[in-house]
Amino acid sequence: MSALNRIISFNKNSSFNRRTLAIGSPRPNHNNRFGCVSLRFQVLVIVVSVLSFFVAVGGYMYVLPSLSRAIFNGQVFLSELNNGSVRECDVFDGSWVLVKDHPLYNATECPFVEPGFDCLGNGRSDRDYLRWRWKPRSCQIPRFDVRGVLEMLRSKRVVFVGDSMSRTQWESLICMLMAGVEDKSSVYEVNQNNITKRIRFLGVRFSAFNLTIEFFRSVFLVQQGKMPRHAPKRVKSTLLLDKLDDISDQWVSSDILIFNTGHWWVPSKLFDMGCFFQVGRSLKLGMSIPAAFRIALETWASWVEREINKNRTRIFFRTFEPSHWSDLTRRICNVTQYPTLETNGRDQSLFSDTILEVVQNVTIPINVLHVTSMSAFRSDAHVGNWSDNPSIQDCSHWCLPGVPDMWNEIILSQLFTESEIPFQQIESLG
Repeated sequence: MSALNRIISFNKNSSFNRRTLAIGSPRPNHNNRFGCVSLRFQVLVIVVSVLSFFVAVGGYMYVLPSLSRAIFNGQVFLSELNNGSVRECDVFDGSWVLVKDHPLYNATECPFVEPGFDCLGNGRSDRDYLRWRWKPRSCQIPRFDVRGVLEMLRSKRVVFVGDSMSRTQWESLICMLMAGVEDKSSVYEVNQNNITKRIRFLGVRFSAFNLTIEFFRSVFLVQQGKMPRHAPKRVKSTLLLDKLDDISDQWVSSDILIFNTGHWWVPSKLFDMGCFFQVGRSLKLGMSIPAAFRIALETWASWVEREINKNRTRIFFRTFEPSHWSDLTRRICNVTQYPTLETNGRDQSLFSDTILEVVQNVTIPINVLHVTSMSAFRSDAHVGNWSDNPSIQDCSHWCLPGVPDMWNEIILSQLFTESEIPFQQIESLG
């Protein structure tokens, strides 16, 4: 179970405060049967009452600072109060709220943002989409503190694996962290590569912190094979569902490993391109995409259990994030000014459901970033016409800064709750 799921709000402990403050003076019991209480007894009652009051105040003043130290952005981490016995907080059950002091960086000034994702730099005039932050219903996500995060990630290797959505999140994290680096030249791509869509590996090093943040392009997670012998002419290639990507050995020795897949599991990227499914030597021409997706995820899960050192590597798997195309042809993209009030079914995904089901059976702890529902409201945050090629609309990818920053804040706050390094700057949401 994730650390963020082990948080409850301070409000749920209000009964504790009420019990502490409920100490008062005992009322004298006037009983006509025995007559009036003697003066000596009355004085004794008054003295006891006064002493009780000061004991109560002293106890409250003693408890309050201890309790205050446990408050973390309006939350209480109960490990200090009852030996780690905690309640659950579903961080993905919440809503988007307007906040100040956003965004966390300027995409135009960050050399690792693809030009196509810098919406402001490409002419978007409204900035309202930058002012929203996710607020869980039962707890709060600590505000991002770049210096604290950089220290926590010192000498670490962070690896993103997936499609272009994963690359967007990778770019987001790098730019978030660069805001805390004084010497920007100390942050560089290890192979001097430009950030492009097709390259299979990109790695950025924060030399002052001995930190690398890497991206591996693996859109299906499993291997892509050539056309089998004696296959029908319509078969040009296959997905080897029982074999993980041949670059997977490069993911193993990481400290934080973040996966995603799903956006390429569509007929236009598979069947229309002559790509079909294969298990072993058997070609599965009639296999559906959902069935193949599940087998591929089970292959991934077996690899995790076999190859990953759970004592070193923290694994995250991000669920499917919805697009907001206005029609099925994916040609019309109406980006709104504000988040939508209705998800119109976009909060549901068969791919996300499959991820949750497969991960549930993995013996190694895996943190699922279930972003499907929270992202479904953000029809305002897509690239739209504000890419480096305005003739091509885009209601799939996200502007940077934007929604992927929030995914990273969730990951980082989750890692922080399991480290000994506190957030240095804490602000509560209004």
